[in-house]
Amino acid sequence: MILFDNNKCTGCGACRRDCPANAIRIMEGKADVYKDCLHCGHCVAVCPVNAVSIPEYDMAEVEEYEKEKFTLDACCYLRAVKFRRSIRSFRPEKIERDKAERVLSAGRYTATARNRQACTYVFIQDRLDEFKELVWKEMPSILESLKESAPEYARTFEFFYMKWKRNPEDDTFFFNTPAFLVIASDNPLDGGLAAANIENMAVAEGLGALYSGYMMRVISSSRVLQEWLQTGGKRISCCMLLGYPAVTYRRTAPRKKADIIWR
Repeated sequence: MILFDNNKCTGCGACRRDCPANAIRIMEGKADVYKDCLHCGHCVAVCPVNAVSIPEYDMAEVEEYEKEKFTLDACCYLRAVKFRRSIRSFRPEKIERDKAERVLSAGRYTATARNRQACTYVFIQDRLDEFKELVWKEMPSILESLKESAPEYARTFEFFYMKWKRNPEDDTFFFNTPAFLVIASDNPLDGGLAAANIENMAVAEGLGALYSGYMMRVISSSRVLQEWLQTGGKRISCCMLLGYPAVTYRRTAPRKKADIIWR
């Protein structure tokens, strides 16, 4: 439900013009929601007199825009994107709870289709050893399933499994990460967009990340693992290893020229 403070509302129409759902009208000089809205918060953000609220949300989190605090230097941001690396070597220390919450907030504020905000984030750190043990316990049945549905993955994962059996420290799925994040969503794009913001925020916090398509396949092939994660039947959109990097990079890495079609 959207609430308009009639003592503040001037009927300027800024909220009506910016509403993605065209759900706002101006009646007798005041704003009013007259049909289903997305609760996207555009009206809250655009109102010049702060007359709009959404009681279902935590309005204490709403911040007034200040250019110096909210604006990123474009060249600096591009350099940060260029400098990010996929991390496969982590230090053993755990991620602090407040830092993890800030990292996940970058996902929470990411755009979602029709503002569903329906991503589920499973941040595994305290019980990571338990989860890893379950993954390896389930691996034989996962391999049998993949031999039918994706034999190329079955061969690769069987190799990983044999390496791990010889030496549990040689873990090609987890790389001895201290934390593991699973993002589940009905729309995989929602989870993917959230993951990108989460990684950028993790790097800003001094952490590193590795996207794991392998673990997406593993979890998607095991009902036991899905039940342990309690994702409510949502699709696994992203799996990510998170932790403090144990490697120091000195410069950006090169890339091929972009395949861009200008029209």
